[in-house]
Amino acid sequence: MSAPRLKRLREKMEEHDLAGFFVDCPVEDIFRLSGANRRYISGFTGSKGTALVTTASAFIAVDFRYVEQAQSECPGFDVFRTVGALDAWFPDLIGEAGLAGKRIGFEAADLSVAVLNSLRRAIDTLPESDRPKLLQAPQLVTDLRAIKEPEEIETLQRAVDLGDAAFQQAADRLEPGMTEKQVAWEIERYARENGAEAMSFPTIVAAGPNGAMPHAQPTGYAIQAGDPVVIDMGVIVDGYCSDLTRTVVCGGEGDEQFGKIYDIVLTAQLTAEELIRAGMTGEEAHMLAHNVITEAGYGENFGHGLGHGVGLQVHEAPSIARTAKKELLDGMIITVEPGIYIPGWGGVRIEDQCVIEDGKVRAMSQAPKLGA
Repeated sequence: MSAPRLKRLREKMEEHDLAGFFVDCPVEDIFRLSGANRRYISGFTGSKGTALVTTASAFIAVDFRYVEQAQSECPGFDVFRTVGALDAWFPDLIGEAGLAGKRIGFEAADLSVAVLNSLRRAIDTLPESDRPKLLQAPQLVTDLRAIKEPEEIETLQRAVDLGDAAFQQAADRLEPGMTEKQVAWEIERYARENGAEAMSFPTIVAAGPNGAMPHAQPTGYAIQAGDPVVIDMGVIVDGYCSDLTRTVVCGGEGDEQFGKIYDIVLTAQLTAEELIRAGMTGEEAHMLAHNVITEAGYGENFGHGLGHGVGLQVHEAPSIARTAKKELLDGMIITVEPGIYIPGWGGVRIEDQCVIEDGKVRAMSQAPKLGA
């Protein structure tokens, strides 16, 4: 997939008068969670390496550990073997890439301050006329990733389907006395045994009062009969993530308070999925659900955004929140996940992973919802 992606990136580079584009990773990507831009544009899945794209060529700079892997994974890229610190080899890469004295862009989120300082030191070793100009550019690769190719959508659907199955298996086994950690392990065990590379993020299982914390970590709390249980989980298949949240009741039906809160959240979620349209801003989409919850009297208890993009990372562009001004477009994969959280009681969150196609939202998640 690198050739068409490189073509689109070069078109963006031309718009911003950039001769080169530097794509790195802010940390060593041991868990394959931080180097999404580098992987997207080059195909490289190793933990450490740098992509440099010019108007006519592309390089993947790696050390001894990854030379063979890069040769296999990065068609269309010249493999540049690095030795020593970045300061030592980057000037040679600039020369080989033909970027002396030219403009090189980068995305701020792709670089640590330490790497940026190293790049500047490396550039300062060159004759003044050969020093390229290093520029913080708009999120060119990040924005390309937000619009999914058909093959990406197919892979994401496989991840969603496996996530649905892992959730359902754990929900069917849920019973009083199980701990949150045990439920989380049931989900992960099933996912890994059935093809997941890893989990998209540490699984959230939050029962009873713990459900009031949107990102609670599983504990040794023994789940009681009648407890609402928020389960937020996802799996990775072929590098792509799923993200699903359901709220269930352990051992039967919830109390009157649970029924009331659940109905409000479900109404907000289904309303948003029905009314979100391509061309809306993320803020406009967020408010579709937020208004439902606010009118029911719980606006202060829904404090996070309605959703986010999902792809090579479980949280990526676009954003669906009060502060999100960018438009939603066909081909984007998003979550729709309103929630209500009440300290001392618990919470309810319901989340589908969705695709925007033909101007509308289609839910990819098929795990059952209570009362739906």
